[in-house]
Amino acid sequence: MEWSIQDIARSAGTTSRTLRHYGAVGLLEPSRIGSNGYRYYDEQALVRLQRILLLRELGLGLPAIAEVLDGQRDSAAALETHLELLEQERRRIGRQIDAVRTTLRKLKGGEQLMAEEVFDGFDHTQYEEEVTRRWGADAYRRGNEWWNSMSAEQKQAHQQEQRDIAAAFGAAREAGQAPDDAEVQAIARRLHEWLRPAVASVSRGYFAGLGQLYVDEPRYGFEGRTAEFARDAMKIYAERNLSD
Repeated sequence: MEWSIQDIARSAGTTSRTLRHYGAVGLLEPSRIGSNGYRYYDEQALVRLQRILLLRELGLGLPAIAEVLDGQRDSAAALETHLELLEQERRRIGRQIDAVRTTLRKLKGGEQLMAEEVFDGFDHTQYEEEVTRRWGADAYRRGNEWWNSMSAEQKQAHQQEQRDIAAAFGAAREAGQAPDDAEVQAIARRLHEWLRPAVASVSRGYFAGLGQLYVDEPRYGFEGRTAEFARDAMKIYAERNLSD
């Protein structure tokens, strides 16, 4: 079975122009082009487009999406990963909705607000299982205790600092700097200092491994080539400055 470009655009909530652009950059080729010049897409193309749209929702740019798709040939396994991420996001958003509803109800009723209710769903507890699996229960416990000790303003500032660091890595890469340049290593040092309050000890292996995690998991805020650039800079920084 196959669908025309107009059918696919309408069903996916996008445009034929966008689909043609995806084809032009090698991201989504039509399964065939008819004698009339019309593009047609089969089931495999539909699945690939779904993965593209999911990755776009996660904030990835087209070059980063191409890298992810090239590295994940098993569509079913990739979709299982996407599904897990979407389920996590749905739970987080659900908690945020409940928190806002509770805040509205209490404001209208003149009830006392509770901080833990107001900010439920706005924290990092969604990563408990992953942090525990990667670095152990103690690592999550320490990080969670530190996180909960901060005010809402401090939490927002900490999260903004991570975004600023990612942007600094991206700007350095765009400027043609090398991962071992002094300015880039200063950004890596900034990231190391950003981690220290939450982690008892940032070892060489931990910091280098985190760099690889940024490449493997785009949801942590580092996209495509910027993630690879940051990983390389972090590895150099770890080898020069950290111990096991």
